[in-house]
Amino acid sequence: MCDCPHPPPELLLGNAPRGFAGTVVVLKSATYGAVAAEREQQLIEMGFIEGARVEILHEGAIARDPIAVRVDNITIALRRREAMAVVVR
Repeated sequence: MCDCPHPPPELLLGNAPRGFAGTVVVLKSATYGAVAAEREQQLIEMGFIEGARVEILHEGAIARDPIAVRVDNITIALRRREAMAVVVR
């Protein structure tokens, strides 16, 4: 029996509610190939790297899309389908 505290559960940034604050764990994609690699590279260039602090600041009025996300000290507008490639804790 371990009395170790359990780490918070991981979730996809695209499923996180407004006000969520956490840390990027890893990037993943449901698709493979050049499109997935390009999308992953774009996310990395925007600052979605392992350990980066993220916070959902705002959601769009229609289907809660796009979302405004603060990544460390930068605010980015991101579609939820793109945010589904970012695993956070």
